[in-house]
Amino acid sequence: MFEGLRFKHWKTSEGDDGIVVLTLDREGASANALSREVLDELDTLVERLAIEGPKGVVIHSAKPMGFAVGADIREFVEYAQTGTVLENIENGQRVFENLARLPFPTVAAIHGACMGGGTELALACRLRIAADDDATKIALPEVMLGIHPGWGGSARLPRLIGAPDALPAMLTGKAFNARRAKAVGLVDRLARPDELLAEARALARRPAARPFAQRAKGWATNTLLARAILAPMVRKQTAAKVRREHYPAPFALIDTWARGGPSIQQRLKLEAKSVAKLATTPTARNLIRIFFLQERLKGLGGGTDHGISHVHVVGAGTMGGDIAAWSALKGFQVTLQDREARFVEPAIKRARTLFEKKLKAPAKVDAAVARLRADVEGKGVADADLAIEAIFENPEAKHALYAAIEPQFQADEILASNTSSIPLDELRQGLKAPQRFLGLHFFNPVAQMPLVEVVRHDALDPAIEKRALAFCKAIGKLPVPVKGTPGFLVNRILMPYLMEAMRLYNEGVPGPVLDREAKKFGMPMGPIELADTVGLDVCASVGKELAPFLGLEVPQGLEEKLAANKRGKKDGEGLYVWKDGKPEKPEVDPDYVPPADITDRMILPMVNEAIACLAENVVDDADLLDAGVIFGTGFAPFRGGPIQYVRTEGVAVVRERLAKLEQKHGARFAKKEGWENPELSAPAA
Repeated sequence: MFEGLRFKHWKTSEGDDGIVVLTLDREGASANALSREVLDELDTLVERLAIEGPKGVVIHSAKPMGFAVGADIREFVEYAQTGTVLENIENGQRVFENLARLPFPTVAAIHGACMGGGTELALACRLRIAADDDATKIALPEVMLGIHPGWGGSARLPRLIGAPDALPAMLTGKAFNARRAKAVGLVDRLARPDELLAEARALARRPAARPFAQRAKGWATNTLLARAILAPMVRKQTAAKVRREHYPAPFALIDTWARGGPSIQQRLKLEAKSVAKLATTPTARNLIRIFFLQERLKGLGGGTDHGISHVHVVGAGTMGGDIAAWSALKGFQVTLQDREARFVEPAIKRARTLFEKKLKAPAKVDAAVARLRADVEGKGVADADLAIEAIFENPEAKHALYAAIEPQFQADEILASNTSSIPLDELRQGLKAPQRFLGLHFFNPVAQMPLVEVVRHDALDPAIEKRALAFCKAIGKLPVPVKGTPGFLVNRILMPYLMEAMRLYNEGVPGPVLDREAKKFGMPMGPIELADTVGLDVCASVGKELAPFLGLEVPQGLEEKLAANKRGKKDGEGLYVWKDGKPEKPEVDPDYVPPADITDRMILPMVNEAIACLAENVVDDADLLDAGVIFGTGFAPFRGGPIQYVRTEGVAVVRERLAKLEQKHGARFAKKEGWENPELSAPAA
């Protein structure tokens, strides 16, 4: 059928049953990203299939990791820079629409990751079958890049599974697992992984009719009346989570769907124009940059064998207990030590809740529970490959603990501290093997925060750092190597923000106003709510450690709260009262007018400190700094990080605003060293 045609990325075969199998295997890549070259070859294949008319076609992937990870993002960036986004979107739409129009059964056989353009390729087939295992994940996550599906995803998914299931999936980027995909009608059948291709061929030979209820849902929820009713509701729900000016893509997606009529051509045209417009926005540029930064952090842990199977954690408080639980969740044997069993038991209980939430299957939960063992006497140290100290922030106590742990090590074990602020050069003093000691600074809550700071010092063995980076990758975290100075990167930049917010709070600015203004800037959580969430005890401890180094004063009021056991969320009361895990924020006088410079007072101290961190080589470059601050603090992702923010606003503009704050409020706003750094003048990506 394909005589005389040569393909780099596709393999073809035809069985005696008349079913043609198209196997996607992108040359020179571990995953299938849909480049222009891949699509052009598919276009040729579809054209020949339309002429030859086989009994059916199956499309599947030769890559072990999955079906397809979506469009080639690097090519998309080139299209945005050259103004050819619309042309290339329309090309992809045309190829997929030609596939959709083939007059015989077409089946997508899905395993592993099926993302973005990969999902749109599957949607262009008449039928879909998925491997029935935990690895199968099907999603349209384009909103995370500041755009929305552009190769027919928004045009086809709502009509296939109904708008109430399709819109949330596209607006959040959340993936369907295999069972959920089958339940909503995204896939027509499930198969054992080893039988996927055989079952796909059988489905192509004997296509199954979609149940009437699914077809009816797809039709009924996309009528003109349904769209008129649903669109305002979905807009309101979306506006409660993100602001249109910060993240235009979700709102553009809703508008595109709401305007889409019964014609697929009309819906595709609306979709293409919308994505082409979004591609030019600063939000899309910054979110795509963050995507590449995330990939870079993931890559830091590659290529090295961490050599760790047993992790021993000392300190069963919130951080230590949750580090132990997360490590056990990810397959490591873990022992958890504290002074008495009554300190360890709550951590074990919290761990079981985490396992039940993440693993669901009772057998998997029980296996994870078995991997996490209470160890009051600390016997696990002798067998551990990695010992993580997570006790309170006191250098003397930490040194005493290290003196007890180190003699039990046999060979090349790693000793790590979860300290959040104490310099590593201070903590390594007295160690017999300082070259195998480093910081692994996790963030609270461990299960949600993706970043781990891998903290260096002047005697660290680079091979140990690489093993630590590989361990972070193995537990699904994003590592960023940082210099072991006070506060490292994230806390050093975060503390001036929290301290200035507390100062404003003490000046009488209501907490809800401070939180609201920070969220207006783009922070995921306001500073007062954040302080309560982190814990006022932690804020006070880190603040005291960093204040002299940063030239700041710890704001008044924290000690009184701590003396009254009002540390924040964990005690049920701090700056706010907390109920059922949520703060009860007091009502604010509707006539209250906040200070005009409230946002600059909170945000510019972070930016100023970021400039100083870059100048002092706390991280290796500006990109790693932005990545660390975004993934460690949630700094307005659509702004691209503090360095990218300075580039976008302009160095001179930000310095002038900082100078005005210094003139009005004092020396704490004086510009730090590093504002002449040429990296700041690089064009905003």
